[in-house]
Amino acid sequence: MDFKQLAESRYSTRAYETREVEQAKLDQVLEAARLAPTAANRQAFRIIVVTDPELRAHMKDAYHREWFYTAPVIIVACSIPGRSWVRADGKNYSDVDVAIVVDHLILQATDLGLGTCWIADFDAHAVKEILDLPEGVEPVALTPLGYPADRGRSKKRKTMYDLVSWNGYGG
Repeated sequence: MDFKQLAESRYSTRAYETREVEQAKLDQVLEAARLAPTAANRQAFRIIVVTDPELRAHMKDAYHREWFYTAPVIIVACSIPGRSWVRADGKNYSDVDVAIVVDHLILQATDLGLGTCWIADFDAHAVKEILDLPEGVEPVALTPLGYPADRGRSKKRKTMYDLVSWNGYGG
């Protein structure tokens, strides 16, 4: 499928089949994350793949929606702000880098027939404890990963006119 079709077909999957994700597909998804551009190519991120059923059950302390745990894989995308590129005005690009990484990951998953759902509303402190994250590593986003057991809905998006300006903010 072309990129526009891929972008249009990606949706937030909220029900998953119980079948496992093949290692080859999981490797492709993780490779897409690895290849994502990051500021100054610092690659100051870490992807944690959670497949252990006990550990996945503990993740309920961080995010409580039951559908989340129907997926056989949970991906935790972390930033390492101390290693990230920082713009001259002090803007640290760690969260931006992780957003790009996760976007690559979820689009590759979609292309392979897998579902994901970007989760930002989780208890970061609980994730740090559950996964024993070292000091300086920050969980930024979670996504379940697996074969969808639901169908995508039509997306509501603002018009291009509402989102794009030319030659200045109001243009």
